[in-house]
Amino acid sequence: MKLSPRKLNAFLSFKLPSAYLCGVRAKFIDDVHCKVSVKHRWINQNPFNSMFWAVQGMAAELSTGALVMSKIKASGKPMSMLVATNNASFTKKATGRINFICNDGHKVDAAIKKTIETGEGQTVWMNSIGTNEEGIEVSNFNFEWTIKVRS
Repeated sequence: MKLSPRKLNAFLSFKLPSAYLCGVRAKFIDDVHCKVSVKHRWINQNPFNSMFWAVQGMAAELSTGALVMSKIKASGKPMSMLVATNNASFTKKATGRINFICNDGHKVDAAIKKTIETGEGQTVWMNSIGTNEEGIEVSNFNFEWTIKVRS
């Protein structure tokens, strides 16, 4: 069973309700890319009338984490995943609809292959770029995911 935007959004509503209530929604996922969208609204704004940084972080993390979840599921092996480190930069006020796109699915393939071969945990850095409706970058997030085979 492959992950789809519909399944990811159902997962959000039950397991991450704060992200769901803030409007974070998966829009597209395949083997390499994942797109997550969130619209600036009253519930997710900061005092400066733009999207709160943590809401952007939830959407960016989902765009990377969904790829990791999808690859783990496809491997057929029981594995754990966890964000070890993250960093972000913000270059413009986030207003309107913000789309976060991660194109790093290929990086996860190599990490999963190595952790299965060696039995040792692996880390992989994944990037998610947030752009507004005009295609202008508003934020850039990096997440270091750890992947380990469960014993």
